[in-house]
Amino acid sequence: MTVNTPLCFRGKKILAPMVRVGTLPMRLLALDYGADIVYCEELIDIKMLQCKRVINVLETVDFVAPNERVVFRTCEKERHCVVFQMGSADAERALAVAKLVESDVAGIDINMGCPKEYSTKAMCNSFCMFSQGGMGAALLSDPDKIESILTTLVKGICKPVTCKIRILPSVEDTVNLVKRIEKTGIAAIAVHGRKKEERPQHPVHCDVIKAISEAVSIPVIANGGSHDFIKEYTDIDTFQKATAASSVMIARAAMWNPSVFRKEGLFPLKDVMQDYIKYAVRYDNHYTNTKYCLCQMLREQLETTQGKKLHAAQSTQEICEAFEMGDFYEETAAIFEAKKTSLETETQDEDDQVEDPDVIKMAVRFDKREYPPQITPKMYLLEWCRKEKHPQPVYETVQRPLDRLFCSVVTVAEQKYRSTLWDKSKKLAEQAAAIVCLRTLGVPEGKLCEGENHLINKRKREDRERLNNRDHGEDLAEPSHKKANFVEGTSDMNVPKM
Repeated sequence: MTVNTPLCFRGKKILAPMVRVGTLPMRLLALDYGADIVYCEELIDIKMLQCKRVINVLETVDFVAPNERVVFRTCEKERHCVVFQMGSADAERALAVAKLVESDVAGIDINMGCPKEYSTKAMCNSFCMFSQGGMGAALLSDPDKIESILTTLVKGICKPVTCKIRILPSVEDTVNLVKRIEKTGIAAIAVHGRKKEERPQHPVHCDVIKAISEAVSIPVIANGGSHDFIKEYTDIDTFQKATAASSVMIARAAMWNPSVFRKEGLFPLKDVMQDYIKYAVRYDNHYTNTKYCLCQMLREQLETTQGKKLHAAQSTQEICEAFEMGDFYEETAAIFEAKKTSLETETQDEDDQVEDPDVIKMAVRFDKREYPPQITPKMYLLEWCRKEKHPQPVYETVQRPLDRLFCSVVTVAEQKYRSTLWDKSKKLAEQAAAIVCLRTLGVPEGKLCEGENHLINKRKREDRERLNNRDHGEDLAEPSHKKANFVEGTSDMNVPKM
């Protein structure tokens, strides 16, 4: 299949894939400082296959897990230079993930070098419906599987495919493996010049990378030089010459100070960290990830006053305040909220133009602080429907792809009701729809300000009856029809695929 991207792997300075470090803020910062290509952190194929692709109000493309966690976030600025690295031990799953992200990235990489157990050994968690061992460095002992995965990807997608390996116990075995990999048609191969049992304190084997570079015609990307060679930009060329590689991939030296990619030399660490924080805030990076990356940069300065403030921070705002960037956080947050509000207004106008005119609408939200504990508008609406001999309420809830907010329409006695405001969860949206219905009907909704709450009184009476039954030794099992009085109506959630 023809590759339709200008991505080239010769003469490049590349940000290596690093777990927890290679998220969007770090990748964008590395590009700003001079990196030519950036790899994302390794992402497991099974997790990616559960994700939905969503366009965010942040102008990012998000791949979102069922629990609403963003697994992979990217943006237009890096689209032509970001390589998506995945962990996989199955050719068909790898291809499915590649097709999922193909339009948003510049290339696909298979991790064959990670020695960590979460890659090399079977996963024993909620994903155990699949057998997912043998990823990362474990693939090095299974050349047939390597060949199957890479060949499937090269034939199945139109973006360049690469892989990243570690060296084998002997130079001859390593060269033979790389020659076999070359025949799959991949665009380049990254070689971490250590064996899978070796760690950063062990010297990098430049001679083995050099032997590989001289044995194959595809670009070889040298990796592993941060400890022995690379401290600043000029050291990158030194490492490249020592390995005869086409390009150099940098991990820890870039993690410590991503301005290592600057031809003009390193920026002061304080400036680098502030630049990183700006991207983290603008792209709503989770504060725990931001904090982790900043700690990697501070290193020996973690015991300073600033390091202790960072360690104590429990939000993005507190991180900004630790670096005297509180004003930047507030300004950026205000811009984001204004943009979000504007988008909601525009989308609402569009909704109003195409929506069923028979739906009764109000601009309301559900605030649980206004209601007694465990009493909700949905419960009141269900109780009213039973009293009036109507079928129980039916909720239809949709999620808006652009910002992942929810809206619910409730049908009661063949009439539909909804709030014009979109909510951050399905449950909140359903409660808002119930409020619209109750207020239209002039029926109490259970708010604290309404005075005596008959549902609470009913519950108290039934609690007393159960206690009396217990005192008389009667059956303590609660009749199912009584339980039903306090169970909210069922909902049909219809979330559009993206």
